[in-house]
Amino acid sequence: KRAEKILQLRALFSAWPRHHLLQSSQRTLQRNSFAGGLFYQWQNEKKIAAIINEEKPDRIFCQLIRTAEYAKNIRGIPKVIDYMDVFSKGVERRISKVAAWKRGAFRLEWKRLMRYEKNIFPFFQGHTIISGQDLELLPVENKSGIAVVPNGVDMDYFSPEQKEKDFDLLFNGNMNYPPNIESVVYLAEKILPLVWKKKPGVKLLISGASPSPEVLALRSERISVTGWVKDVRDNFRRSKILVAPMQSSIGLQNKLLEAMAMRLPCITTSLSNNALKAIPDSQILVADTPEQFSNHILFLLGHPEKAAQLAENGYQMVKRRFNWEQTCALLENVISGSSLS
Repeated sequence: KRAEKILQLRALFSAWPRHHLLQSSQRTLQRNSFAGGLFYQWQNEKKIAAIINEEKPDRIFCQLIRTAEYAKNIRGIPKVIDYMDVFSKGVERRISKVAAWKRGAFRLEWKRLMRYEKNIFPFFQGHTIISGQDLELLPVENKSGIAVVPNGVDMDYFSPEQKEKDFDLLFNGNMNYPPNIESVVYLAEKILPLVWKKKPGVKLLISGASPSPEVLALRSERISVTGWVKDVRDNFRRSKILVAPMQSSIGLQNKLLEAMAMRLPCITTSLSNNALKAIPDSQILVADTPEQFSNHILFLLGHPEKAAQLAENGYQMVKRRFNWEQTCALLENVISGSSLS
């Protein structure tokens, strides 16, 4: 609806052959993070400069700090950067969880990411981030002008639909992503044995693309791993409860938004709910130990009317706070705001 022309830069260069990525990363690798260097390609910088020269956009929008190198030195055009998550905090949380021989590299990457997140800030006139929790964690001094723009969920697409429930529990996500791997292993090895002591028939469905070897190893008579599915909504519909025991994740969990939009009762950690800001015991159940998770699971399975009420409250919360119309309006205000002109 707006007249402004916006050039949107996204970190979506994974289709390039890896040897091109590694070769082109050398320039930024020395002064920035490894992740930033990996996604930098001088060929793309030339292409973007040519597009800007031809299109003459009124705004430039960079999604993720991985794209910042392409735009930071462009002058005369207002620029907005979407940090989305605080990458440095995500790496810091993983230091103690990786193999000992990897920790030095992770510490170095953590410090480089913190420095880059701070140093890139003044090159942009507008700034957005995904949650209040991430805003507090962002290593910049003046946060007053940073807009919190959460993810949204398509309430028409992720809509409730009755289907036979052949699984009690669901974990959904990219199953090659380390925080998801860590969380589902925690669910299978720490939480479920406590559940099975009292309710041995409980079944878990692990849904999501590219399951890692650690995830595939969890398969059993009571744990199923689907891998990629054509329509992930089917797995939501056939499950009774979404369990997301996230241990080191950052940002706002889409799995929770999608599950709530489909009227599934959800259980997660305080870490994840700090970003979501759902009301514990009303819109979501929060747990931080295997015993707490086990008790919540058994309670919801034993009290379907309470589970249904929790699901309805979560649905109404997501519908009110995380619809795309509201989220897009927030972003539009930042991009077209008078402070950028």
